[in-house]
Amino acid sequence: MTAGDPGLEIEGVLEALGSPDHAAASGSAAALSGALAAAVVAKAARASGRPGPAAQAASLEKRLTALAERDASALRAARRLLASGAGGCDFELGEALRKAMSIPASIGATCADVAVLAAEERELVHPDHRPDLEAAAALAAGAAHAAAHLVAVNLTATPEDPDVVSSRAAARTAADVVAAFGAA
Repeated sequence: MTAGDPGLEIEGVLEALGSPDHAAASGSAAALSGALAAAVVAKAARASGRPGPAAQAASLEKRLTALAERDASALRAARRLLASGAGGCDFELGEALRKAMSIPASIGATCADVAVLAAEERELVHPDHRPDLEAAAALAAGAAHAAAHLVAVNLTATPEDPDVVSSRAAARTAADVVAAFGAA
């Protein structure tokens, strides 16, 4: 860090993720990991004079940050209903579990988009930023994989569920992007 760089303020996020009193868990962590990867892609694009891809990456970052919050909220609601026995309301519990599955599916798809954008920008950014794009793609791929896992283990998930299938496909897409970086 140079003298003019502000510090990285992540303590609040880490405290929330580590607290048993906060609903945020691995789905939120995956979304935030994807958001961090998107921020790195935005930085590489901005530093290379590429405002369009920078804006696209910033949009993905914002979406993933919002998904982190939504995931925590959905997880809190599902866990509350599961703990209460859902009071005999199977429909309400089913809806809560479905929402708790669909949000990580969106996280995985958005993280795959981050990885793809990183790959698309690889040869277009300043050479000093190319390693950052590869690292950002790897971060996004890991987050997509984590999200796919969360979708697959949801209590309502079946192997042929569209969210399960699409999440696994998104994780594969992101992993393929990372593998292609190594092949180039």
